[in-house]
Amino acid sequence: MENFLKKTGWESVITSVIFAIIGILFISNPEGTFKLAATVLGIIFILLGGVKIYNYFSDRGRTEFYNYNLIYGLVSILAGIVIIINSGALETIFRMIIGIWIIYSGIMRAVLAIKIKNVNKQVWIPVLIIAILMIICGLFITFNSGVIIRTMGILILTYAI
Repeated sequence: MENFLKKTGWESVITSVIFAIIGILFISNPEGTFKLAATVLGIIFILLGGVKIYNYFSDRGRTEFYNYNLIYGLVSILAGIVIIINSGALETIFRMIIGIWIIYSGIMRAVLAIKIKNVNKQVWIPVLIIAILMIICGLFITFNSGVIIRTMGILILTYAI
């Protein structure tokens, strides 16, 4: 039992150190970290595409009717290349989607606050304040690169501690 606790303790320390390093990388170099993650993801897509193409030719003649591995492989390789080449654009798209989603949520809460006000409830003021803050945060995220990655870094670093 004591060995188990020692092993679990060391695993916890190692995990915390790894998370702390990842969090610091996210905070200190968000664009580089995203580019690295996009490159790794692109390589994974390319490797999986290569495996699918290999499977297509190795299974040829046995499962022709349902064998779409060649198409899956080619699309996967193409997606991997696009991800690697356009990692900056992917970060922008990712940031825009999250920012717009937060803005939309803020607008929906503002509409809810107005509906609550029409029922003569005082709780509409905090709801409206939160809605306005959400809209401001959504705009900030939409127009500032690296904010999402830095925020993720702060959360990961906090988890590590």
